[in-house]
Amino acid sequence: MAIPIRLTVNGKPVDAQVEPNTLLVQFLREQLRLTGTHVGCDTAQCGACTVHLDGRAVKSCNILAVQADGAAVTTIEGLAAPGTLHPMQEAFRECHGLQCGFCTPGMVMSATALVQEHPGADAATIRAHLEGNLCRCTGYHNIVRAVQQGQAAMQGTAASAE
Repeated sequence: MAIPIRLTVNGKPVDAQVEPNTLLVQFLREQLRLTGTHVGCDTAQCGACTVHLDGRAVKSCNILAVQADGAAVTTIEGLAAPGTLHPMQEAFRECHGLQCGFCTPGMVMSATALVQEHPGADAATIRAHLEGNLCRCTGYHNIVRAVQQGQAAMQGTAASAE
């Protein structure tokens, strides 16, 4: 039995019908075709599915779509204006904070939430905040550098060295 939901996704109103057991990540990917939100583990361990729900970073594989009813969801596709990169996305590109790119959307979404929640986060805070996001390709040094540079760009300051 489908349940009606109404939410805002990337700034646009969405009315949809979902089965009660539909995960938010499934709804975003399969019904809205927003495939930047990745499914990595299905157990809320890897963070590849991280989105913002009412401004908070959440793992969308751990939330039912019906729980997002009435909420605002931002995915990696809605982080920046079309044709542009968000400062955090640009920092990941410039600092080589990615390799295969699978974890990158979740890392970027977690990092932007971190900067909003903890302005001026140091390297230790960044590392602690990103513990729920796994990267299987690279070490975290360049990811931390990218978050520091993205944080500086988002706040209009110079990036600090780790």
